[in-house]
This record gives sequence, structure tokens and C-alpha cells, in this order.
Amino acid sequence: MFDVVTIGSVTRDAFFDVPSFPTIADKKTPSGKAFLLPLGDKLDVENVFFTIGGNAANASVTFARQGLRAACVGRRGSDLSGEAIVRRLTKEKIETKFLSADKQLPTSYSVLLVQDGERTILNYHGASNHFGIREVPLPKLKSAWWYLSLAGESSRMFPTLVAWAVKNDIALAFNPSGYHVARHRADILRLIKHISFLVLNEEEAAQLVGIPFSRPHEVFAALARRMGEGVVAVTNGNKGVTVCDGGRVYTAGIFKEKRLVDRTGAGDAFGSGFVAALIRQGARNKTTGAVTPQQIKEAIRIASANATSVVERYGATEGLLTRQALKHGRWKNLAVRASRLRG
Repeated sequence: MFDVVTIGSVTRDAFFDVPSFPTIADKKTPSGKAFLLPLGDKLDVENVFFTIGGNAANASVTFARQGLRAACVGRRGSDLSGEAIVRRLTKEKIETKFLSADKQLPTSYSVLLVQDGERTILNYHGASNHFGIREVPLPKLKSAWWYLSLAGESSRMFPTLVAWAVKNDIALAFNPSGYHVARHRADILRLIKHISFLVLNEEEAAQLVGIPFSRPHEVFAALARRMGEGVVAVTNGNKGVTVCDGGRVYTAGIFKEKRLVDRTGAGDAFGSGFVAALIRQGARNKTTGAVTPQQIKEAIRIASANATSVVERYGATEGLLTRQALKHGRWKNLAVRASRLRG
């Protein structure tokens, strides 16, 4: 039996460091800037770095480095990139036998253009986009927790996975994409009562409940009414995180990074770090009682440290912290403020 099983996407990622690429102002983009790439020209890349990515792969590395027995479930191609993913996860001591190999489509691939810590991602969804319930060997995935982050068309199997987990007393952590929220909002709202831990960003949280995040207490009150004793975390990049356990709201900033290299994977690092902390502290699902305030504060600390460490290196897994690394004095203290939930 595993401590945790991650179910979702696995990708091969290529990072291109492009400090000399020209940019223009663009108010429609998150950073306020956009690359200007002239057609027919050739531009120099300063550094190249290849690694693995995808929500399921990223989260599984966090769990393994925290000393947990982890398995990764997803779909890869029958190609060199797919083999590289298997080798890397195996090296991290993660069970990879549940990664199905697509005979026709290549492994999902991402090219990330990085400049001043921000990035533009070019995605090819490939095999991961056709990951479905037939590739999930449910009876073999006995585990205390499942971590679900379903990209693209794989989001369709969310109701089946939730039903199986509930029937088999598996605690569920869920990190939906914006695509999942937009396409299957009704399913998420109907099944959210079975989720023990939900993590989203502010835009996704607002879209899910139909309330702008300028009214955060109303957003959390709406989520709490549907989740009961489940815990929800809403991240806001370098501004920190707000967490709600149904009765209290916890707010925290971030551990300041020494050097911002690349923000890729910060969300995965936070979500998986939070769940790893809950598991390490013995927290499970609602059948075993609500998570305590102290457990939540400790989970915020560990998750925030994990996220900060990730953005200091290229890739979504290279900076993920081990249990030993978390003992460093740098990660000891993070102010977490708690208040009663209003609304």
C-alpha cells in the first residue's frame, strides 16, 4: 500500500534562458510584457536545461523527498522523452509501473522561454491529453491519499476517481486547472464535499464559486458550505496564501527567495508540500476528524518553503525539499495569522 498516489500529467520540459529576447509592453498579459519574436530571424539562447514536469510527476517528487511511499499514474509516449521521465522518477524512488505508454502519440512536451524569472510556455499535450480512466488500474492503487491534478481531457474521469476513493476510504487532495474549473465546474461543486484538501489560485477560486476574489471571505464561506471540514488553500504567487478549514481563515506571506530563477512548478510545490505535511502529521480525511489549526500552520510553513525553494532553480522538481533540507534554519519560521471565517 502506498502513502500517496498522484494521478495526472507527466511531461518532458525544455527550459531556454532568453535574457536577450526583445519584449514589448502588453497589458493583457500577467507580467505586463510579451515577447517580440521576429519571423525569419535567428535569436540566441543563453542556456538550455532539460527536466521532467507535469502535475503528477512534480507532486510525486515532493512526496518521495518527504520520505513517503509514492506512485505516479499518467500517460507518456513510447519514446525517449517518456523513458527519461521513467528513469528520473525511478531515481527518486517513485513507483512508475502505472505510467501507461502510448503507442502512437509522443510524450507531452513543453518549451519554456525564461526571462527575469517569468516564462512563456509552449505546450504540446501529446499522450497526456488522451489519458483516461482505462489507463488507471484502480484496484492496484490502494493508498491513504490520492493527489489529483487532471490536465486536458483527463479531467473527464474526475467523478469516477472520486467515487472510487470515497468507496475505498482514500483521502483526496485536488488541484484543478483553470481548464478543469471552466469545463467541469458543476461536477467539481457537486463532488467537492468529498475533497479533504483543495488548492487553487485566486482566479480559479473565484471562477469556481462565481464570486470575485475582491470579496475573499464570501469566496471562502461559499467553499466552506460545500466542503464542510475540508481544507482549501488559495495561492496568490509572491503575495502568499490564504487557507480555510471551514471555521478559520489563515493568511501567510512567503519565504523570500534568494534568487528568482523560474516560477514554474511553484503551485505544484505548494499543493504537494501541504499534503505531504498533513500526511507526515497523521492527518487524513473527514472520517478521522478535522485537521487541527497547528497541523494547518505547519503545512503552510512546509508548503511555502517548498514553493520558494523551487523558484530558485530551473524546473519544477529540482528545488523540491527533502525532510532533511526542511530542518535548515532558513525554513524555521513563517508568520501565519488566523481569524474566524465571516459570512
